[in-house]
Amino acid sequence: MFSALRCSLCRKIFRPSCVDPAGSMGSPRTCPSCTPSSVGADRLIRASTELRGETQDLIRGLKYRNQRNVVADLADRLVSSILADPHAPTFELVTWAPTSMVRQRQRGYDQSELLAKAVAGRLGLRCRRLLYRDRSAPQTGRNRQERLNGPVFRARPMRRPYRVLVIDDVVTTGSTLRAAAHALDLAGAKEVCLLAVAATPRDRSTNSRVA
Repeated sequence: MFSALRCSLCRKIFRPSCVDPAGSMGSPRTCPSCTPSSVGADRLIRASTELRGETQDLIRGLKYRNQRNVVADLADRLVSSILADPHAPTFELVTWAPTSMVRQRQRGYDQSELLAKAVAGRLGLRCRRLLYRDRSAPQTGRNRQERLNGPVFRARPMRRPYRVLVIDDVVTTGSTLRAAAHALDLAGAKEVCLLAVAATPRDRSTNSRVA
């Protein structure tokens, strides 16, 4: 007897697999095209710098020592990388890739939300929460293979197709930002651009680019 499910993201009907040896299924109601390990592997992610030195210290201070005063400095770096790119599109909305509820409760804030709001203010754009994360485990502390499976995001349908800039603090494998972009694509975004403050050095071998 075969069963069929409707994907909770793209709403397509699919036949679930009985066995998932790779452990890639983010949810039993997510179709193979929407599983984190299958999403947007060729999508470009930009980062303003590498995760090392002063930048690494600032991000650690923001994430683990409640040093929210560094947001202005990091937002300036993000905006500088945008303005320095002659091919950057004209964005209409800024949003962020939300961290897990566990991390947000621990910190008392979402660092990517703070960065997105600061970037939007500097660019004179609206910042809106467009993405909602499932209850998957936080990415911090996970090994590379676990990170490749990534989180699952959902986005509310858009009233019209916007050009959206998605902000995050650090990109390692890119799975988080690509999953965020996939959800926005399904919600009707016209264009989605992905930008992080910093990329881990190993991530330079993936489809990401340091500005």
